[in-house]
Amino acid sequence: MHGLRQNPLLLQGLKWSPGAGPMGVFGLFLTARLFASEFAGEWELAVNYMGDTNFSRLILKVEDAKVSGTLLNVLPVEGTTTNDLLTFTAKRSNGTFFAEFLGKARGDILEGTGKQGQRKVTWLAKRTITPPAAPRVHDFEPNVFHRFFSDAIPPALRIFPGDTVRTWTVDAGGFDSKGVQHCPGGNPETGPFYVEGALPGDTLAVTLTRLRLDRDTARSGSQVAGTAVTPDYLQETKYNDKFDSTWSLDLEYGFARLKQPSTHLTNYMVKLRPMLGCVGVAPPGHQSFRTGWLGYYGGNMDCNEVYEGTTVYLPVSVPGALLFIGDGHAAQGDGELTGDALETSEHVEFTVKVVRGEPGVGPHAENDQYFMFFGIANSYPEAVQSATTGLANWLKREHKLEPNEIAMVLGTALQYNIAELVDPQIHVVARIRKEALAGLK
Repeated sequence: MHGLRQNPLLLQGLKWSPGAGPMGVFGLFLTARLFASEFAGEWELAVNYMGDTNFSRLILKVEDAKVSGTLLNVLPVEGTTTNDLLTFTAKRSNGTFFAEFLGKARGDILEGTGKQGQRKVTWLAKRTITPPAAPRVHDFEPNVFHRFFSDAIPPALRIFPGDTVRTWTVDAGGFDSKGVQHCPGGNPETGPFYVEGALPGDTLAVTLTRLRLDRDTARSGSQVAGTAVTPDYLQETKYNDKFDSTWSLDLEYGFARLKQPSTHLTNYMVKLRPMLGCVGVAPPGHQSFRTGWLGYYGGNMDCNEVYEGTTVYLPVSVPGALLFIGDGHAAQGDGELTGDALETSEHVEFTVKVVRGEPGVGPHAENDQYFMFFGIANSYPEAVQSATTGLANWLKREHKLEPNEIAMVLGTALQYNIAELVDPQIHVVARIRKEALAGLK
């Protein structure tokens, strides 16, 4: 590390000899102030250990060669500057040692070596990009669609918090509004969108400001998922493989009906309520999941409460978050019982915001009626436990409720619904009406 060759004179600090004269003292003072200004500010920190890199936000303040600030939004930082050298340590909330860093400034870059626990690491920090004076509106025309949630996919568009994106999605089979297939099926996604300033430890808030169906047809599954019925029903039921589950969408009056209805469904109609089945960010640890999957990162959650006006909150695991959207539904019952909802393409408008300091908080959402926490797991009991715990912790964090108070609120106002039971994991939503929280202090 050429930037860390230690000059013994620098490490001894700034010292004035009698022969230096007043201008020498003034020059040293200006030099110290100059380097202090190089270190102060907000940085995107990349810490490398044996080829594995972790990212976090570093905020430094420098006053009279003393350094303070925060790491990972919450860990306090203390240190010193000596000429062009910077040293600082970060401690956990209980005061125990977390990491120490030694480095130098190189323009808008800091770099050096350090120690996390017993690990010797190298690190590099770059200044975060200053957002524009006013939010912008982006009209994004996708030409590539992705079937994985992954940080290995390059960003399709870089945006800032507060920006609005207007774009469109193909349906679950890869077909657009004109019936042209752009890619194989499996919930192809639009994006990913890189949100400047979003770093691990943050939460990305995605508000769906506008969802519009852009064609008059949709397709759904035509058989009940075997996981939702008894073995006897599954064995005895004989489906007609030629049943046509194509739907006609009346965009003017807001309802759907089967295009070729069977005898008993001639007058059966479904109210349209456009939603997005997929809203997700890149998973942690350089993992890659097919877009049929759901988890900590969001993804194919298929919650029919994610409609126009809903804000979805997702934990950020990589710089920029890398937001994916897709899998438009014209309508869907709880659980997406037939494996496919009324699958169609959509025009989507959304805005983004970065919420700092909520590490470890899983996917959740709010709309005009509910606050919701998403429990995603391998079984119904685990999904219920995850959703309930998330909502309880939210009441503690946001409303400062005590454990007994949380029990009273959940015991009287909590609602559950099964969002998803046909994908690789079960998704149970614990939700509470906003009006039930109105009386909380």
